[in-house]
Amino acid sequence: MPSVQLSAGPIDFEDTGGDGPVLVLLHGVPMDGRLWRRAMPHLDGFRVIRPTLPLGGHRKPMNPDADLSQQGVASILGDFLDELDLHDVTLVLNDWGGGQFLINADRTDRIARLALVACEAFDNYPPKAARPLAVLSKMPPLFTAALQLLRVRAFRQASSGYGGMSVDKDYHLYDDLVHGWFAPALTDKAIRRDFMKFAGGAPSRDKLLELAEGQQKFTKPVLVVWADQDTMMPAEHGPRLAGHYPDARLVVVEGSSTLVPIDQPEVLAGLLRQFVVGSGPVDPVGEEARGE
Repeated sequence: MPSVQLSAGPIDFEDTGGDGPVLVLLHGVPMDGRLWRRAMPHLDGFRVIRPTLPLGGHRKPMNPDADLSQQGVASILGDFLDELDLHDVTLVLNDWGGGQFLINADRTDRIARLALVACEAFDNYPPKAARPLAVLSKMPPLFTAALQLLRVRAFRQASSGYGGMSVDKDYHLYDDLVHGWFAPALTDKAIRRDFMKFAGGAPSRDKLLELAEGQQKFTKPVLVVWADQDTMMPAEHGPRLAGHYPDARLVVVEGSSTLVPIDQPEVLAGLLRQFVVGSGPVDPVGEEARGE
């Protein structure tokens, strides 16, 4: 897997290459680009780039002094786009919503469109189910002990946590994926250090809401894709985001929880294709609305 060396440390990524429109597909916590593997066969014709951000599922530790707060990781994402010299990017967020902080930093010149797919927004950093880890991040021995619970399949598949992030009934396949996402933090102290830094790096609620207000200055097209069975992202945040950005529309996808790329990969790929090129097969199962 190729890697780029940024000032904060190394970032691995996958790149299909080609001359098609550029999609940068992001992942959640502590995930990686495998989140999108079911959607990839439906994204032919695009240049698809999947970086592994330092959200706990990365395999190469960042520099010890790297800023891995929410805004710090957004800055790393901006540096990644700069390093690859990408232009006219469609930036696609799922689960982690921190890419929106690039707006606050005035680093959207390379971004042509923003797709917010069942992701954190407003003051929902982190979502309720992940807040205990944020608290434990201030107590490294307890954080480490809590991670050990992820070795137990029943805990990984708890409906209040990762088990509720997908409605996929092939639990063996999904569980292997979740287990792999947590493996780096379970086995590497440096990765666990990075994970703790990120887990405890969310701004206060008041600051988050202030940042959200500042994000309204993004006037380029925004696609909001929300899931009808999401357990992490509040249902009201979908329409709220569609009304928040000046040029946004909302699609609610049925038969999916937070991880829409796993639960409805073909539908999501079709929505992205229509969003970027304005054509292609799109048949979302759900309700579509224009933000006022």
